[in-house]
Amino acid sequence: MSEDRLRFPIGQFVKPEGLELEQVREWIRDIEALPGQVAEALKGASAEQLELPYRPGGWTVRQVVHHMADSHMNSFIRFKLALTEEEPTIKPYREELWAELPDTVHAPVELSLGLLASLHQRWVLLLRGMTEADLTRAFQHPDSGLVRLYEAVGMYAWHGRHHLAHIRLITG
Repeated sequence: MSEDRLRFPIGQFVKPEGLELEQVREWIRDIEALPGQVAEALKGASAEQLELPYRPGGWTVRQVVHHMADSHMNSFIRFKLALTEEEPTIKPYREELWAELPDTVHAPVELSLGLLASLHQRWVLLLRGMTEADLTRAFQHPDSGLVRLYEAVGMYAWHGRHHLAHIRLITG
């Protein structure tokens, strides 16, 4: 498999051109399903598999699972900021450095699986309660510019599927 295919097994995220409510509902279903899909993909994974990177120079399966929890926690907070402030500027984080911290490198994946399950339940409640106007609210990302919440829903639905595919490359 090519390096690009290993890096982006489901392809790269394509930013939506506009708000399509049915598409947003589908993305919310993806976000809702992710924790169970990750748990299923990890069922029966060996200790050795958790330490394997999904590509040369990539993160291990353990790091990917913890990264999803870190990333999705940050996203949940960004949604809440955008819903309660006018286009707040969010603080990015150095995910490549977070992936090297002791909790990411050594913690059992079950910790982040439980966190993802609870976080996604809250996040889905928030997302399903948002109005069309709420979905057009936005935050400023210092690197990417203005991000509308409907775009962020799509990005994080993709992000979950993207890393789930990485896990499945190792666990089958």
